Amino acid sequence: MSSSFRSPAEFREVIDQIFGLMDGPEMGPQLRDADVPQRFEFDDLDLVVNVRAARPDEDGRFIVWEWSDEVDWEPKVRMEMSSETANKYFQGKENIAMAIARRRIKTGGDIKAALALMPVVKPVYARYVELVEREYPHLKV
Repeated sequence: MSSSFRSPAEFREVIDQIFGLMDGPEMGPQLRDADVPQRFEFDDLDLVVNVRAARPDEDGRFIVWEWSDEVDWEPKVRMEMSSETANKYFQGKENIAMAIARRRIKTGGDIKAALALMPVVKPVYARYVELVEREYPHLKV
């Protein structure tokens, strides 16, 4: 069984849903309060997404993400990985520290700050697995 995204558009669709879950009341307030702007590059799909804490004037939001490098903030953390690595990570099948050590994830900036967010985003794993099983079974690993 394949575990690859069918297209860059499908990858964006799925990751948008994941960030939407993180933007909710369970994880969002902690992510906003941590305020760790991040840049993720998915080299195999030639996609970049920048994520930051919501600003006070962005009512109802905890985090904001843009599929562009044309943003008005600087990332504190940079990560580069394949879409396959991202898919495995969100299913709880890729240990981030091991992926960094084995260079499946290339990093820059304040990695400690990013790793400190791991317990905050852990609840998204089960939800991602549910999403994959329900809507994207070809992504199951």
